[in-house]
Amino acid sequence: MPAPQVHFRVCNLCEAMCGLRIEHDGQRVLKVTGDEKDVFSKGFICPKGARIHEIHEDPDRLRHPLRKKADGSWEEIGWKEAFNFAGQRLNEIRDKHGLDAVGLYYGNPTVHNFGFLTYAGEFRRALGSRNVFSATSVDQLPHQYVAHHMFGHTLHIPIPDIDRTDFLIIMGANPSVSNGSLMSSGGVTPKLKAIRERGGKVIVIDPRRTETTKYADEHHFILPGRDVYFLLAMLHLVFEQNWVNPGHLADHLNGMEELRALVRDFTPEMASERCGVPAEDIVRLTQQYATTPKAVIYGRMGLSTQEHGSLCNWLLNTLNVLTGHLDREGGALFTTPAVSVIRTKKYRKKYGRWTSRVRGLPEAEGEFPVAALAEEILTPGEGQIRAMITHAGNPVLSTPNGRQLDEAFASLDFMVSIDIFLNETTRHADLILPPPSQLEVDHYDLVFNHLATRNIARFSAPLFRAPEGQPYDWQIAKALIERLAPMTGKKPSRLYRLGNPRMILNLALLTGQYGRLSSWKKWFSGLSLGKLLRHPHGIDLGPLKPQLPGVLQTPDRRIQLLPEALREALEDLRSKGNDLSLMHREAGQVMLIGRRHLRSNNSWMHNAPGLARGKERCTLMINPEDAGAIGVLTGQSVRVTSRVGSIELPAELTDEMMPGVVSIPHGFGHRRKGTQLQVASREAGPSVNDITDELRLDPLTGNAAFSGQFVQLEPMEVPTP
Repeated sequence: MPAPQVHFRVCNLCEAMCGLRIEHDGQRVLKVTGDEKDVFSKGFICPKGARIHEIHEDPDRLRHPLRKKADGSWEEIGWKEAFNFAGQRLNEIRDKHGLDAVGLYYGNPTVHNFGFLTYAGEFRRALGSRNVFSATSVDQLPHQYVAHHMFGHTLHIPIPDIDRTDFLIIMGANPSVSNGSLMSSGGVTPKLKAIRERGGKVIVIDPRRTETTKYADEHHFILPGRDVYFLLAMLHLVFEQNWVNPGHLADHLNGMEELRALVRDFTPEMASERCGVPAEDIVRLTQQYATTPKAVIYGRMGLSTQEHGSLCNWLLNTLNVLTGHLDREGGALFTTPAVSVIRTKKYRKKYGRWTSRVRGLPEAEGEFPVAALAEEILTPGEGQIRAMITHAGNPVLSTPNGRQLDEAFASLDFMVSIDIFLNETTRHADLILPPPSQLEVDHYDLVFNHLATRNIARFSAPLFRAPEGQPYDWQIAKALIERLAPMTGKKPSRLYRLGNPRMILNLALLTGQYGRLSSWKKWFSGLSLGKLLRHPHGIDLGPLKPQLPGVLQTPDRRIQLLPEALREALEDLRSKGNDLSLMHREAGQVMLIGRRHLRSNNSWMHNAPGLARGKERCTLMINPEDAGAIGVLTGQSVRVTSRVGSIELPAELTDEMMPGVVSIPHGFGHRRKGTQLQVASREAGPSVNDITDELRLDPLTGNAAFSGQFVQLEPMEVPTP
């Protein structure tokens, strides 16, 4: 037999951006391992990357356009017919009901899709609708909101310098499983070990003793949704103990003295009563953090998807600023990617410019919170959504009150989905347009290089050629743009006219900070697409470096420590300071949190056989103390009930859980009829988002507040031995 061929590419299944070494015979993948020469991940690989070929080979993956017939069955049609059908039906609805009658939803994989991203802005312009939604508002929106208001741009999110820090506090995050969300880093666990090996400390503060705590020095339970009090007490101590030391940023701060007065009442004792962390631990951890030169606080989903999501992320940034841990080696720094999607140095307001029709929720970056999507479809009146376009998403399983959204999608006049699967959402579509697989397309990380722990540049050519006649994601977008744009009367942008994503990327690389055209000195050494193609393991552009105040884009080019909206939110929290009734729960109630799995990513990897193996994952993790109180045994089915509904799933008793808190993973629920997911349906599990409440939000952004929701538990039948 001939020797296997080897292909190198970057995995685009999650934020970690690990380098892959793929052995193949020209038609089939034989083996996938980590690329030890990759400049970023250095051989690290997780189970998802090792099984990327299973998505490509999946017999359930759609390979031709599908149109729904009158009887509900599907028929394959040609691409031109599919594009014409989509354009005709969408334009009929727009012509009759207005541009806002068509809604758009982007799922999580959209941001990992190089080709589609280059045309996503043009696609939205052609659609001309304000009814745009995405997975952002069930994820990182508070991070972006705070970055915009403090530093002037939604992508100015400080990244922990995990490779050089000596004291890392992790709140509401599980980077050993997530691989470093908003801290993109192939191989977080080895980096956590390295912190301790060089004499540093890792502290985890979480309602669950997560996988990450195995590599930490300390773990502290905290009540979900109450992190804001812990952070406020830290800030109180920083002021009270004179640990304020912003260093070179001292002359570039607004609002410090007013902030000092606002946090005066948030003592460690008050915080302890509300968040569950002992006051003495709050004091000790704050002192260690504030007085360690290379220290940083990092927070993620647990801080973001809660009712105080924006406040928490603002306080986290503010602590890093005031203690001198922002824009400092070993603290938190901004990236300098080879291709920046930040197109201007001017400040542009991107939040709250308009509100949603039904509930009046604020716009963010041109999008409405997805928690409002169902009501915008179901509520009659001018501006009602009557048609939807979805791209690479399954919001029926991934957004709050999924049953309501299921009902809403079923009521639409028309729906088109750009997706590779017939899933719980796309089953409602009248037309499905499947793009190629990950192994059949070019890849460059346009977004996650902004969020990485090191500056790098890597380009991946396709492993396999897409089947003849199969359009790429960007070609699907262009075909729809051509049919939708005439109604808006907007001319194509210059980038759109360049031709294809490779040409757009090459121009961006050439003119970027490291590009050949950025300086005459870089004419021979600078970056270009050709140079990246000659370096299949990537090009290392160096560690993150201090950049402030130079990259600030606020109107006065200063860090805003107390943005108006956040000041008002803090004052509202202060006004409730003595109201402990807000902390109490009814008998039998517990607080709900989610959890991640290393072998999954949201809802869409459950159909890969190699990732679906192993013990049952969709369980109710519950502390033995809480289980005993209601008479529940391991494996026994438990009904979990909220305002919006109930689900049943087996109990998993574990002291990993804080008493009074239970955990259910999201992304499951593959029980609905009309899907084509053979493997996923065998390990269906319930969808936790059938009980999450679309009315629980972070009020500043409209981001879904999954964490800390009260639910009622009821034991069901005891399993037979």
